[in-house]
Amino acid sequence: MTESTAPQSEHHTVLLRGGDVHSPADPFATAMVVERGHVAWVGSEGAADSFASGVDEVIDLDGALVTPAFTDAHVHTTSTGLALTGLDLSGARTLDEALGLLRAYVAAHPGDRVVLGHGWDATRWPEQRHPSRGELDAAAGGRPVYLPRVDVHSAVVTTALLDLVPGVTGLTGFHPDAPLTGAAHHAVRSAAHGAVSPQQRADAQRAALRHAASLGIGTVHECGGPDISDEEDFAALLKLAAAESGPRVFGYWAEQVADEKDARRIGELGAVGAAGDLFVDGSLGSHTACLHEPYADGPAGRTGTAHLDAAQIAAHVTACTEAGLQAGFHAIGDAAVSAVVEGVRAAAETLGLPRIRGARHRVEHAEMLTPETVAAFAELGLTASVQPAFDAAWGGEEGMYAQRLGVERARTLNPYAALLRAGVPLAFGSDSPVTPLDPWGTVRAAAFHRTPEHRVSVRAGFTAHTRGGWRAVGRDDAGILVPGAPADYAVWRTADLVVQAPDDRVARWSTDPRSGTPGLPDLTPGAELPVCLRTVVFGHTVYARPNE
Repeated sequence: MTESTAPQSEHHTVLLRGGDVHSPADPFATAMVVERGHVAWVGSEGAADSFASGVDEVIDLDGALVTPAFTDAHVHTTSTGLALTGLDLSGARTLDEALGLLRAYVAAHPGDRVVLGHGWDATRWPEQRHPSRGELDAAAGGRPVYLPRVDVHSAVVTTALLDLVPGVTGLTGFHPDAPLTGAAHHAVRSAAHGAVSPQQRADAQRAALRHAASLGIGTVHECGGPDISDEEDFAALLKLAAAESGPRVFGYWAEQVADEKDARRIGELGAVGAAGDLFVDGSLGSHTACLHEPYADGPAGRTGTAHLDAAQIAAHVTACTEAGLQAGFHAIGDAAVSAVVEGVRAAAETLGLPRIRGARHRVEHAEMLTPETVAAFAELGLTASVQPAFDAAWGGEEGMYAQRLGVERARTLNPYAALLRAGVPLAFGSDSPVTPLDPWGTVRAAAFHRTPEHRVSVRAGFTAHTRGGWRAVGRDDAGILVPGAPADYAVWRTADLVVQAPDDRVARWSTDPRSGTPGLPDLTPGAELPVCLRTVVFGHTVYARPNE
């Protein structure tokens, strides 16, 4: 890909040509004009000649693909950056290997006040157990260490970190030699993250946003809240993103709203909604997702943890809607999802269904759905903010879901096709650092879901990961390359473009040029994923691949 070296300005006009432009305005487009941060024109190579002499810059795509930039609809930016720069245990194949990585990291970072790690998952280890506190203490040499499980709903810690949290042993979720959950986990997490300096935090945020940009992500939805981070972290991230070149950041703050005063405070924080990880329950991996029927592998009768009931949900949704604020919840288990539906429906009975639908409230994760709750999402206008990589990581008959729930219940999880058929808006994300930032991998996970009946077409998955994220913040004019849309786009080196759908008959029809369906990269498992050459946000380049 070659380009001129014309200086950029607010009115800089660019013609991209000689590639493939993914646009519903013209399924065979090979060129695009960008002016004043917006798409000005999309069309054919022949028509591009008429623009060439009137623009400030011409970029020869050399066959590259141009698509809307991705939106990751659920990210924890600081934690993602700390995972990128800290101790990563996601690749540990055994418990002993994880302990060895901890020992090596502690030795290499003697100045860290608290050692922060991420990503361990005992269900993938042959030992099938978490590290004991004694093992961690020995490996850490007496240092404070905070190691959240991959789902970030529980953590193992060293004695030295517990000593920094007075009264932790009396908090809900404290276990003498098992992962901490609930209030105990929140307390140790707060202590661990409180040891991070403002400079470390800023460096972590920059690292996360740079990494996102390198993957063609132009926008992230930051999911913060008092049980996850703190207001200082949240405000600092929004300030950094506004001041520096990089992906856009829309912030959600997960705190209950009771009245207009609470809603006004959420707005003053810079949040676009009182949503994101407002916990109705926990996670399946930590046995804290709230279920109607007990876990298959837990203590007899254990059904997880409920943090909010339907009445509390209704009160939050009502207050947010009246204040013109988007509401939302974290709900994974079927009992938690049922509580959300019941609460939102109660709010609709108070305020009227059109007001609730118009507010576009959202539910994060929404994994254990039934036909009834899918229909309710559609009726209530709820957006499902989901993470297909969860299925890739933990689905299937041998995966963690099957261990926790049994094979039959596990097969019902993450029914993306049913959601789309019902008309439920989908927004794809990663929940990074729970699963990595990986947009094309996310679309692949949805298109090749481990349960075939839940698969969606690559085109539908791509839309959920681009335009879907914008719709989830109430914007219908973005995430798509048509005249007038914000010029948020990515340029990719990729192989031939195809049209992939779960039904072979549809796939065969759609590849006929007469169908007018724009192609996308082949995401068949094992195929090489596209490589990002450039990411542009509002007409400004925020990432350029070196030596391209």
